[in-house]
Amino acid sequence: MTLVQKEFSLKPRSRGFHLVTREILQHVPEITKINAGIMQVFIQHTSAGLTINENADPTVRTDFETFFNRTVPEDISLYEHTLEGTDDMTSHIKSSLLGSSVSIPITNGKLNLGTWQGIYLCEHRNNGGSRKIVVTLIGT
Repeated sequence: MTLVQKEFSLKPRSRGFHLVTREILQHVPEITKINAGIMQVFIQHTSAGLTINENADPTVRTDFETFFNRTVPEDISLYEHTLEGTDDMTSHIKSSLLGSSVSIPITNGKLNLGTWQGIYLCEHRNNGGSRKIVVTLIGT
């Protein structure tokens, strides 16, 4: 049984949906030693989330941002928690809708994602900064 856990920060990104699969994998080269297992990725923030989705067409990421901005508008009159600006509470809501972790099967030393799947960092703050990530690999 192999068990690896690493904490690291993703580079800062602008608001939006960003593919981070490669950046995450760079931090866990031990994945190549796992024949069958799982990788869990957790973000230690309440104003950004993680999801798995389309990794080829960039318009998917644009459409995600448009949808979330329409669904959770930055109208400061709607929220009480606004100390950090108009994107404060909206970022928390968007993060809760998407979630703070993803789990992906590992098969023969690689993530067993579908052909068109990738891991997204969902940055909901206008100036989110670097994001702390915990990755746990479990397998044989």
